[in-house]
Amino acid sequence: VQLQASGGGLVQAGGSLKLSCTATTRTLNSYYTGWFRQAPGKEREFVAYVARFGSGTRYADSVKGRFTISRDKNTVYLQMNSLKPEDTAVYYCAADPRIIMSSAIDGDQYDYWGQGTQVTVSS
Repeated sequence: VQLQASGGGLVQAGGSLKLSCTATTRTLNSYYTGWFRQAPGKEREFVAYVARFGSGTRYADSVKGRFTISRDKNTVYLQMNSLKPEDTAVYYCAADPRIIMSSAIDGDQYDYWGQGTQVTVSS
């Protein structure tokens, strides 16, 4: 499975971006798919995931109420609103068909990763 992340860019604080993660598999709907991010000098952190068949979502506290994850066929989206400078990072999508809910915020549990897309929020 190959994942292609896109949609990053430079935006002012308070602006919006929509990231896309498109998979080569037509069965992405049966995978847990998550977004993670890594800022310079920081550890990778969980942002959001959508469970298989869209059965649930979860967000990091830092993005709750501002970001929305959704899926459509073989693409997963991350709508990011009210962006803040601290959202600046490289954003990665990840997917795995075997994850269980209790471990879905752990990036180490995902086998498939996209290449990352840079999001920069200026103040």
